[in-house]
Amino acid sequence: MSRTVSVVKNLLLKWSLALALLVLWELATLAAESPFFPRPTQIAASVFDVFLSGPASQLFLSETVFDDVLPSLGRIFGSWAIATVIGVALGTALGRSQTALDYIGPLLSFMRAVPPPALVPVFMVLFGIDNTMKVVTIVFGVIWPIILNTIDGVRSVGPLQQETARSFRTPRHYWITMVVLPAAMPKIFAGLRLSLSLALILMVIAEMVGTTNGIGFQLISAQQSFEFATMWTWIVLLGVLGYGLNTLLLALERRVLVWQPTNGTADTKTTGA
Repeated sequence: MSRTVSVVKNLLLKWSLALALLVLWELATLAAESPFFPRPTQIAASVFDVFLSGPASQLFLSETVFDDVLPSLGRIFGSWAIATVIGVALGTALGRSQTALDYIGPLLSFMRAVPPPALVPVFMVLFGIDNTMKVVTIVFGVIWPIILNTIDGVRSVGPLQQETARSFRTPRHYWITMVVLPAAMPKIFAGLRLSLSLALILMVIAEMVGTTNGIGFQLISAQQSFEFATMWTWIVLLGVLGYGLNTLLLALERRVLVWQPTNGTADTKTTGA
């Protein structure tokens, strides 16, 4: 019982600032009576209507969850997975070859400096307005933190480890998978956290153009229809998704890097961020 009380107290203490801000928001919007900034209680009612007004057979989830939220999550996770595989592979190759990094490094810096939203018209011409365009937009925007942090992590492998591997004539694939990548994992995870946040942002931007479903589409549709409570409902959902996805990734990081003295959470450096 005492442990439950302690957990509740810690949660209340942790979220006390957020609760206080919600109360201030409620009072301020009540006094201002602005249609552009609805009260939190109105937004909460809208959340119920938009997401939790479905039949019991669907666990009370509305059609909007299946038609818009789940497709958006699919685009985020699919694009992020593609960027992770390509980014870690390319970053490992460049981190192990100074010559390749000297040649390709300037090109990476140039491409990384191009804002992904500016390329949406180009991707629409090349790939149309279907899911491919959205996936390419997200992948292009989120891959750079993964590449740069992987390069930094791979290059941090010390000379003593390299000499030890040469002395034992360790095969290259064992050297990469058993020494290099585990040593680089803390920085790779730092890049993954940043890229996941970027994937959420770019998903919204990509869905605002040439699409008929998704969180971004519903957000811009509510804004254009002057349904401001619904618009803020989608904004709140994006905040919840961002917090939840980051929390899940941090939990995965602690589990994967349990052998690290700091569980991999102390190293929050994101090279080139």
